Amino acid sequence: MPIIKSAKKALRQTKKRTLANRSKKNLLQTQMRAFKKGKNQKSLSAIYALVDKMAKTGVIHKNKAARIKSRFSRLTAKANPPKKTATA
Repeated sequence: MPIIKSAKKALRQTKKRTLANRSKKNLLQTQMRAFKKGKNQKSLSAIYALVDKMAKTGVIHKNKAARIKSRFSRLTAKANPPKKTATA
């Protein structure tokens, strides 16, 4: 246990932040599971917004955010291939 006053405060802050970040990460996991079931464009934009916000606030690393976004855009492209049109 910390003895110095500033260390005690740092410990309190860390506990609060850990709880907040854990709940945010759980929300992201829930959104990702829901997306994998539905695979629609609307939920993709919601995931993008959530991931960007989490990377901006430091909950997840920016490279992890980019990786998540890339994987989900690939899943969307696979699920909804572009329609070919006849050119003649």
